[in-house]
Amino acid sequence: MPNPAALTLLRTPEGAAATARAAALLAGGADVLAGVAALRAEVGPELAGPAWELARLRARARPVFGADADRLFLTADTLEQAGRPALAARRAARLLADGTDSAADLGCASGTDTVALARAGARVLAVDLDPVARELTAANAEALGVADDVWVVAGDVVELVDAARGGEIAGCAAAVLDPARRAGGRRQLDPDRWSPPWSTVTALLDRVPRAVVKVAPGLDHDRVPEGVEAEWVSVRGSIVEALLWGRGVSEVWRRATVVRGDDVHELTAGADPGPAQAGPVGAWLHEPDPAVIRSGLVSLVAAELGATLVDPTIAYLTSGAAPDSPWVTSYRVDEVLPFGLKRLRALLRARGVGRVVVKKRGSAIEPETLARQLRGPGDRSATVVVTRVAGAPTALVCDVSG
Repeated sequence: MPNPAALTLLRTPEGAAATARAAALLAGGADVLAGVAALRAEVGPELAGPAWELARLRARARPVFGADADRLFLTADTLEQAGRPALAARRAARLLADGTDSAADLGCASGTDTVALARAGARVLAVDLDPVARELTAANAEALGVADDVWVVAGDVVELVDAARGGEIAGCAAAVLDPARRAGGRRQLDPDRWSPPWSTVTALLDRVPRAVVKVAPGLDHDRVPEGVEAEWVSVRGSIVEALLWGRGVSEVWRRATVVRGDDVHELTAGADPGPAQAGPVGAWLHEPDPAVIRSGLVSLVAAELGATLVDPTIAYLTSGAAPDSPWVTSYRVDEVLPFGLKRLRALLRARGVGRVVVKKRGSAIEPETLARQLRGPGDRSATVVVTRVAGAPTALVCDVSG
């Protein structure tokens, strides 16, 4: 779907029929050459390629978007960038929790935030300079039944933020902004090079109290404006989004949100809790969730677990017991030894360990390379953690089993 014209064509009854036929061919195992050839014969060359691509993208989207996937209009780029619907719904609910009923989606892309805001009860102004993004958003609002509450317009986010007054932007009392953090296929690490740039992010947070901005998970804490809550969200052990909440929504200093299945766990602090204490390695090693680490709340988890850091500079915790906690993944420590390949390999051979998963923190080793070097004839398995303990390179052999 390279242009708005192709999207418009796919939204017709003929386009819907062609996409349904492409989906059936995909489900039947047809490869791209055979599938597109069959479609060309049935629906013509103008529809065949776009319909096949849309059916393919919908199949990829299904695990995340569920039943909505079969109605969505997507491109490869927007699918890559699209947030998870459950998290978009969570953001929308929090943003509108005070009864706010109008919101601007600044840089609407494929409209996933637009739809979430409309479903949460807001009238939504969806803004983008990209005509493909506007067409996608309009198509998805219609397909998902919220078109009556959505207005899609061309607009420059920088200009709209500059013109914001009285706590509103473009007549809306709330706003969502997701700056583009890639250019030319490369990730832009400098927030000043985002689109719109960091100056627009801070201006929005200053001018529209009920705003939320998606930012890079690696954002320097020093960049977070005073009075703005920063939140990191992880799903299945990976950070999927980082958010800055405007001062009209902020409740705490930092928040770590961990999603495990249907359960959502939140860890918060009203101020910097400071570092955890360090101590000797105990019977268990605990790896804090990345959201906990990035939010700077490891010391809260340490206090909750009665744990200490293995090293003042390393985010591994240790204690004498295995906790039942959503904040950490825990490993039973079987051996602790100074790191050295020959000695570590000899210990694993002696323990009958042939299959190894390597984890590291604070070490330059390549886990995949070390795992190959440690592989042996034994039929037992283990997790080897390479890190620093009290400043010294150390290997912890954990969870030996089999």
